[in-house]
Amino acid sequence: MHEGHYILVETKAQIKILTLGDAKTYAWVYAKDIGELLVSSHLQHIVDHVLCVGRYRLYEVKDEPALTDLTHLELFVGGGKWQGYLLPTGLPKAGKVRSRIIPTQETISKSML
Repeated sequence: MHEGHYILVETKAQIKILTLGDAKTYAWVYAKDIGELLVSSHLQHIVDHVLCVGRYRLYEVKDEPALTDLTHLELFVGGGKWQGYLLPTGLPKAGKVRSRIIPTQETISKSML
């Protein structure tokens, strides 16, 4: 498991930018016929407004009952709730700069209400 702080912002061009930790920055875009993607980004982005700030957790899941065997990203969204996402090919890397991100109801972190 990897964990840390994240920030999700939106630019004036209405592009969402997700930053995990201090250095991993991704444009979060929608591609017709594909869905939502995270795209590696090394540019400086002009932030229009902050959408969300919190903690994140990244899990590699294998052979767990009731969970999909993939990389799971969870973002703490407040009110004791975590939003889960599936990353079928993991986070973007140097050789693969784009990865799908799929919202899911599956969460590993326990909500605290």
